[in-house]
Amino acid sequence: MPKPRALATVTGLAVIIGVALYFAATSPLLQWREPIYIVAGFAGVIGMALLLLQPLLASGLMPGAAGATGRKLHRITGAALIVAILAHVGGLWITSPPDVIDALTFSSPTPFAAWGVIAMWAAFGAALLALYRRRIGPRLWRPAHTILVLLVVVATVIHVLLIEGTMEQWSKTALALASLTASTLTLRRMKPWAMLAKRPSDV
Repeated sequence: MPKPRALATVTGLAVIIGVALYFAATSPLLQWREPIYIVAGFAGVIGMALLLLQPLLASGLMPGAAGATGRKLHRITGAALIVAILAHVGGLWITSPPDVIDALTFSSPTPFAAWGVIAMWAAFGAALLALYRRRIGPRLWRPAHTILVLLVVVATVIHVLLIEGTMEQWSKTALALASLTASTLTLRRMKPWAMLAKRPSDV
């Protein structure tokens, strides 16, 4: 029998993510859009949802996913996040290559584009660090990974909030605030900066 607090946490996460997906799916802005554009948009929404779950899984704050189970799921959702980003950018490239080129070269007239690109490269960097975690060692890996992940979260939140698109304003704001809160709680729990104070022999 799940504890009331754990049940409330899971329910809250499901509601926040579910409501955001519902409003995005029923947005009138989807009318007359190409299927690939819709898929690309939903990949972005799913990526935002995964960004909420990632820190909770890493820190063991996700009910029912503590310890090794949480870390394994963290790696799986991290890979899924990269796939979602590639689908999001790839779909937008197919529908409008000039807009994507402007975004990647930071010459787009829309401010949200630059923040999306920053989040994308930071996510790729965090994933690359994860692949070389054992070679780098936890003393340097954890703080570096944390910096990149925080950049992903903050840049993504700004990117999403600046866009006037298929995501409804209040639901995406709730999702953004939940992601920031989850990341903050994870920082307080894991204290990645403490690793820098340790000697290599202590890690």
